[in-house]
Amino acid sequence: MKSSTESLSPTRVKLTIEVPFEEFKPNLDKAYKTIGAQIQVPGFRKGKVPSAIIDQRVGRGAVLDEALNSALQGWYAQALQETKTTPLGQPEIDLTKFEDGETIEVTAELDVRPQLEIPDASEIAVTVEDIEVGDDDVAEQLDQLRERFATFSEVDRPAADGDSITIDLSAARKDGSLIDEAQAEGLPYVIGKATMLDGLDEAVTGLSKGESATFSTTLVGGDLAGEEVDVTVKLQDVRQTELPELDDEFAQMASDFDTMDEFRADLVERLTRGKRIEQAAEARDLVLEELVSKIDAPMPEGLAEGELTNRRQQMDQQLAMAGLTLEDYLTDQEDGKTVEEFEAELERDVRESIVAQFVLDQLVEENEYPLDNDELSQHIMRRAQQSGEDPNSYIQHIMEHNHVPEMISEVLRGKALAALVESAKVTDKSGNGVDLANLRADGTIGGDEDETESESDSQ
Repeated sequence: MKSSTESLSPTRVKLTIEVPFEEFKPNLDKAYKTIGAQIQVPGFRKGKVPSAIIDQRVGRGAVLDEALNSALQGWYAQALQETKTTPLGQPEIDLTKFEDGETIEVTAELDVRPQLEIPDASEIAVTVEDIEVGDDDVAEQLDQLRERFATFSEVDRPAADGDSITIDLSAARKDGSLIDEAQAEGLPYVIGKATMLDGLDEAVTGLSKGESATFSTTLVGGDLAGEEVDVTVKLQDVRQTELPELDDEFAQMASDFDTMDEFRADLVERLTRGKRIEQAAEARDLVLEELVSKIDAPMPEGLAEGELTNRRQQMDQQLAMAGLTLEDYLTDQEDGKTVEEFEAELERDVRESIVAQFVLDQLVEENEYPLDNDELSQHIMRRAQQSGEDPNSYIQHIMEHNHVPEMISEVLRGKALAALVESAKVTDKSGNGVDLANLRADGTIGGDEDETESESDSQ
């Protein structure tokens, strides 16, 4: 088999495949066996019908078609490998020459990644946020830990902000008819969290055990989203939240340290590492964004539109699950975009993400970054953690569905991105240079993430 490519445009090539008929014969023999096993001819056992009889019964043309259909995909895959062509999407395949006994010629037109002029990353300068860990940051962490170690005691008084309560809820339409799917008993709730229904906090505050109150609200999820209802809430019990004191005893209970001073110092150190990770991720995004903005990349026809369609469908599904329309969602956002502005931003984001992938894939191709099994395994484990799935189940899934090449591509693109960021000039807002020599693919710094994860797991 011989294959060659012809450039039709910066983003499209024509792949020509020539196959001598001798190389086609194994496919032809297989086709005769396949068809022979499907027909019955008196005097011959099934699957043992001679080729000449098959030609008489179904025709030589049918056999050639069967053989060709089974061979095309293999020829196409082999031609891609021989010409080192990476397709973007499905090809348009045309059988240009096919005569019995003669060389077969097939052409395939397909979209490919354009060759880009990538700017010198050393000429890119970006500014990231300073690393600042203040008393408020430490206090927030300590407050969260105190809540985790809180105790609750039942009290005989009206419910107040911060109390943990148990309630019954019953929602009814404005005509008084009860909504079956909006009846519940024994629900735990913390006053002030505002995690259930608008107006609930105000309704339960001041109630004593056994008392009820009714308030109006608008449902925001499910099939009844947007409906105005009346909700009756009954208070079953009131428990006062008691937070532990911030003393050495708490430090020993919540950490491996003996004193609060040691514990606070460790919190500052861990928060600082977390800020470094955030800073590195910001640098990664800004450098790539700046680089992409300097590239005028041709876009394969239909690629951006296909990705745009996928993102719209995902957005529609998420909004439907939340019982919202796009207009409702945009109205709730602080930036107050119109639908037209949202669509324009989405199209811009899609184009920029595609160009960014073009850049990273070209850098991977040009630099041949090394990849070892440990790096791949660590990346897969991080992806499993991010997905929330059991690592073994996640690994089994990607093996069964042949997603390992995608994992490899992600690691290699991460290496390319890390090299870009390391070459760029990154400073914080105070003018200090930021060292990103050990930047990982996901924006973390080598060494920091593992320590942070292990420490957070121990809490």
